[in-house]
Amino acid sequence: MTERLTLANVGVRRGGNRILDDISASLEPGQIVGLVGPNGAGKSTLLGAIAGLAAHDGAIHWGGRRVDIGEIGFMPQQCQVRAELSVLEVVLLGRHERLGFRVGDALVRSAVDMLRSFGIDDLSGRAIQSLSGGQQQLVLLAQRLLREPKLLLLDEATSALDIRHQMRVFDLLTDYVARTGALVLIAIHDLNLAARHSDSVLLLHAGRLEGMGAFEEIVTPAALRRVYGIEAEVLSCRNGRPVVVPHSSFEPDRPRQTRRA
Repeated sequence: MTERLTLANVGVRRGGNRILDDISASLEPGQIVGLVGPNGAGKSTLLGAIAGLAAHDGAIHWGGRRVDIGEIGFMPQQCQVRAELSVLEVVLLGRHERLGFRVGDALVRSAVDMLRSFGIDDLSGRAIQSLSGGQQQLVLLAQRLLREPKLLLLDEATSALDIRHQMRVFDLLTDYVARTGALVLIAIHDLNLAARHSDSVLLLHAGRLEGMGAFEEIVTPAALRRVYGIEAEVLSCRNGRPVVVPHSSFEPDRPRQTRRA
């Protein structure tokens, strides 16, 4: 059976509040899917539900069966290592749930190569707690990729990175998907990052799925007004990818004022 991720009428309720409502989608492997939407749209909740860490209504299946957290890669938004471990040890934990006394040379080489691909192999001997937030994000991404999961769930995994490292991470994710045929579902606040690097997007708003498909078909000026409360143009850059150019914001329930140029 194809390792497809299927969501059928998924809903999440907390304290009487409906956080997610009736989310249905079918996502094929071999692509990067951007999960976009404003603050409070339910992106993190949806990723947690898929990972099996949030109680939910409806059904979530990966390859026709329930998702096993031990078989996927999940990186939540608030993800820090507080244990006194070196960077190399943290990455090695991506392959094993705990470190034993015997770690083969081949695995160590693979972990070092993974750090090198992120450009941080010089940090391998450093204590993870001594790193900046952005450096820790890179280490934890390296840890998830070392496991080589076919389903990778990332929640704002590049939020603490500068633009060069953001581009490097997405290049690595693109190569990873091409090599393994994995499905990567990543929550992204930056719409232009999503436009540049996603094969398709899911647009969430107030806990509901507003649209699913190619970025330029889903994130339109009308959708940006309705979902984000902004006036914006969606242009095409020289590589053919869409670019969102915001002009003004407004409260969705208030009339908009036109500004003179």
